[in-house]
Amino acid sequence: MRPSCDEAAVRTGASESPCKPESRNWVLAATILGSSMAFIDSTVVNVALPALQSSLHATVVDVQWVVESYGLFLSALILVGGALGDSIGRRAMFLAGVAVFAAASLGCGLSSSITMLVLWRCIQGIGAAFLVPGSLSIISASFDEQSRGRAIGIWSGFTAITTALGPVLGGFLIEHASWHWVFLINLPLALLVIAISWRHVPESHSSRAQKVDWTGAAIATIGLAALVYGFLESGKLGFHDLRVVGSLIGGFASLVVFLYVERRVTSPMVPLRLFESPSFSGANLLTLFLYSALGIFFFLFPLNLIQIQGYSATATGAAALPLILLMFFLSGWSGGLVGRYGAKLPLIMGPLIAAAGFLLFAVPSVGANYWTSYFPAFVVLGFGMAVSVAPLTTVVMTSVEQDHAGTASGINNAVARVAGVLAIAVFGVVMVKVFAHSLERSLGTLRLDPQIAGKIRSDADQLGALGTTSFPNANNAAAVKSAISQAFILGFRAIVVLCAVLAVASAGMALAMVPRKAAQTSQSGQVSR
Repeated sequence: MRPSCDEAAVRTGASESPCKPESRNWVLAATILGSSMAFIDSTVVNVALPALQSSLHATVVDVQWVVESYGLFLSALILVGGALGDSIGRRAMFLAGVAVFAAASLGCGLSSSITMLVLWRCIQGIGAAFLVPGSLSIISASFDEQSRGRAIGIWSGFTAITTALGPVLGGFLIEHASWHWVFLINLPLALLVIAISWRHVPESHSSRAQKVDWTGAAIATIGLAALVYGFLESGKLGFHDLRVVGSLIGGFASLVVFLYVERRVTSPMVPLRLFESPSFSGANLLTLFLYSALGIFFFLFPLNLIQIQGYSATATGAAALPLILLMFFLSGWSGGLVGRYGAKLPLIMGPLIAAAGFLLFAVPSVGANYWTSYFPAFVVLGFGMAVSVAPLTTVVMTSVEQDHAGTASGINNAVARVAGVLAIAVFGVVMVKVFAHSLERSLGTLRLDPQIAGKIRSDADQLGALGTTSFPNANNAAAVKSAISQAFILGFRAIVVLCAVLAVASAGMALAMVPRKAAQTSQSGQVSR
């Protein structure tokens, strides 16, 4: 899921170095391809997780790290990437991000162990943190007010298409070639982006560029990493383990220190005064809850389809197309809701509809038909998200002074990405615990060889991958695999119910903190409410 304020980040930039008319299509091509690499890699890897578990003999915690390492560095450094582009040069940072991303993709594709893959994914996240804001700011700087609206529409449309087709292509590559090609396919795209950018994209700087808040970025990265480590490893080590306790305490303490530092540095990465606006705070809390639900859902859903329901990787990649297409085709209609009803009502109703969609995912059991079970759920969830995204962007952009609108959109994007990172860490623990508890109860009713039963218990952190294991010495192997599938379904149901609760909580934030009418910025630059 692309964060809601990406297009707003483009819209708020200043056209300081408009490109020549003949270069505009090339600029769009470079930024679309560059953005698409990052967007696709943040989603297509989820489809590859079952293949990674099988090929690299990984636990669910291991594959969580594959997703989390990328998201952690992207979310912690994306604001720094934008600031560096303003000061050093937007094209320079964009090219640096593409180069780092491509090199890391090569490393990911050649990885032969889960540890190597996680390390390269960290570097890939750093590259994406330079690449994503660079592509958005290049559009802002290269197009004037008259042509920028059309450029945003083209960029948004093409990135929506690539985001939709990316998991399908990734699933096809996994099914017919290897998971390695999910990463290696970035290399020719990166070379094409570099060639186009070097020749056709003009360099630009911001006249208002500020110092980079390296202290804040370092503390935020350390704090998030400590929290993620503590929650992920708690599933294996337990919350009583000193490493887990120390990481969690250190992570929360680092975030407190981050708030202290941001109040005192001259050029903060996150200007805390923006949160004095109740509507801005409410919009970001709404984003935190809603994108947390989406983050954990899209992590577990491919595991469910491939390992439990027996779907192919290609079919799994295509399963979410109804949601993505609904959000794309209804985006204009959703924007019109703000003008007609204000942002408050859509931001209440949208998440509530999304909550209903999440609850529908709790209904199917093993062997459910896609068209009668998952398809309706995706339609409802997609409609709820379509209702929510445009009003959310409007509230974020109009709840602060116009001069800070770009910073506001960047913060909201970072919040959306942090939400996904933390949700996978926290709710992944819940999934493992529910799965292990249910499996233990089922094993108690089966007459298994104690050695086999002990092996199954010790490997419970593999979740659905256990169901792909053969049990040659078990006289009731079918019953064991059925117990594994049912345990996964029970855990998945618990998670999607929690996702629904998070969506309802986001609607509650809109009810309590978002004004009935979107704030309007006066000519003096002050926000009226």
